[in-house]
Amino acid sequence: MGKSNKISIRFFDDREVRAVWDEENSKWWFSVPDIVAVLTDRDDYNKARNYWKYLKAKLKKEGNELVSGTNQLKLVAKDGKRYLTDTLDYSYYYEEN
Repeated sequence: MGKSNKISIRFFDDREVRAVWDEENSKWWFSVPDIVAVLTDRDDYNKARNYWKYLKAKLKKEGNELVSGTNQLKLVAKDGKRYLTDTLDYSYYYEEN
């Protein structure tokens, strides 16, 4: 992945979803735990992150391609520190019919 210099907070149903711009590939990478928190209606980030960890292991065991599409990028957490976080690009969240 190319240099990520744009960091953004997106909102989905009034919930924060962290995103990073990939200049080299001209696309946004979105935080998977943030998306999981929105989809499962969890306010506790740690519970959403743990659910994603469980789901990721299960999907990986099943050979699901979603897991192979994740990238770990350093995103800013609520404590102000940057942590490696699983991210996916828009194509994994949205599929055209």
